[in-house]
Amino acid sequence: MKRRTTKQIKNGKIQIGSDYDISVQSMLNIPSTDIDGSIRQAKELENAGCDIIRLAVPDMDAVRLIDAIKSEVSVPLVADIHFDYRLALESAAAGIDKIRINPGNIGDDDRVKQVANVCIQKNIPIRIGVNSGSLEKHILEKYGRPTPQALCDSALYHASLLEKFDFDNIVLSMKSSNVEFMVEAYELAAKQCDYPLHLGVTEAGTERIGIIKSSVGIGSLLLRGIGDTIRVSLTDDPVKEVYAAKDILKSLGLNKDGIRFISCPTCGRTRINLIEIAKQAEELLKDCKKNITVAIMGCVVNGPGEAKEADIGIAGGVNNGLIFKKGQIIRKVPENELLNELIKEIQKM
Repeated sequence: MKRRTTKQIKNGKIQIGSDYDISVQSMLNIPSTDIDGSIRQAKELENAGCDIIRLAVPDMDAVRLIDAIKSEVSVPLVADIHFDYRLALESAAAGIDKIRINPGNIGDDDRVKQVANVCIQKNIPIRIGVNSGSLEKHILEKYGRPTPQALCDSALYHASLLEKFDFDNIVLSMKSSNVEFMVEAYELAAKQCDYPLHLGVTEAGTERIGIIKSSVGIGSLLLRGIGDTIRVSLTDDPVKEVYAAKDILKSLGLNKDGIRFISCPTCGRTRINLIEIAKQAEELLKDCKKNITVAIMGCVVNGPGEAKEADIGIAGGVNNGLIFKKGQIIRKVPENELLNELIKEIQKM
């Protein structure tokens, strides 16, 4: 699919924009007062493949997190700041890679200029993040309620406050818990600016519904070539956000790093415990970086024939199963050895 053409933004070692791969973000949910816990979670996110980590900086004490985490992980960090421009200045001094702040919320032009100037000096990008619950009074008066155009106008309004001071190292996000609103807002922004866009459905919910809403919203925009960096927001362990985001990218062919699974839903022909085998295979191979497709199929009807494009797969029989590659049967193995033999074959590839 053809990506929308955007400005290119450097976020630490990660490049954001249409010339680069779509990056995956998440956010620490450990209290900012818990430095050791924050470092531990940042390491877990790095190990899961997170490209960019955001952390809340609610007060001056929290600025200490920046150096503490940067000394332990190599993932670029984003300081999430609301209202207090001094936190942005201190975060920049502490070596933050990116700042998330809305310039319209930090006071007069002098404060905005101070933040813009320090970010220019240190080449720190700023993400402007608006959502349905934080729209400015003048925009709400214009539209009467939160609308997709109101979200878009709010983001561009905040960008204009930085542009006054020759700052355009900007990423925009327009999140809503309403998937339709979120999609329309990003579509509007994509037509009105060339800033990279950070996609996400805010307050998406717990793991099950959050992944569904995020997949619909983020996925539909990516299919249109819109979106340069993404976050799946879940009321759960943020590591799950990273795996969900990577799965969205893999399902669209936008991430070749890791295994793509296909598996049948099973039916009355299935004679092995395929559901459990599929779950175990997915868990055991979740961190495998090989660019291959693995098929977990219930019987010969949905096995080597229907999944013949898979690089490797299994198909169930009666208390046994077949291992096949590109539709060609390799051998038959007992059910209790099927998963181990599949893993061994993948390790050889």
